[in-house]
Amino acid sequence: MLARLVIGLVFVKTGWGKLHNLDSVIEFFRSLGIPAPEIQAPFAASMEFLCGLAVLAGLFTRLASIPLIVIMIVAIKTAKMADFADATGPIEWLNVLFGLSEFLYIVLLVWLALRGAGAFSLDRVLFRGAGDPQREAASAG
Repeated sequence: MLARLVIGLVFVKTGWGKLHNLDSVIEFFRSLGIPAPEIQAPFAASMEFLCGLAVLAGLFTRLASIPLIVIMIVAIKTAKMADFADATGPIEWLNVLFGLSEFLYIVLLVWLALRGAGAFSLDRVLFRGAGDPQREAASAG
């Protein structure tokens, strides 16, 4: 639950900030060579905000994690590639990768995509443990 709340807040905050500074974000995307920045920037900002809200509330958490993972992969491949310029081998490359907050976000989002939102979430309220192996085993026995 704590990971979900923290990640949700991070993306709600960054998405909100980008939505309110779209001109700057569009220019930044353009400087990175991202195609169609006039479309990509508002889309990425909206996904960060809306999927961040969904993760924060624990609503469709597994599904909402996927666009956020993609956005973080794109961020690493575009905005963070300069961080890898001095890496001379695989150990140095991994050291740089593991030092990026975006990589930590990916790890937490993958965990949420695999494990779900947890007990204190709208997913649990709406779906009442549907697909929960422990709950199904308890009711079957």
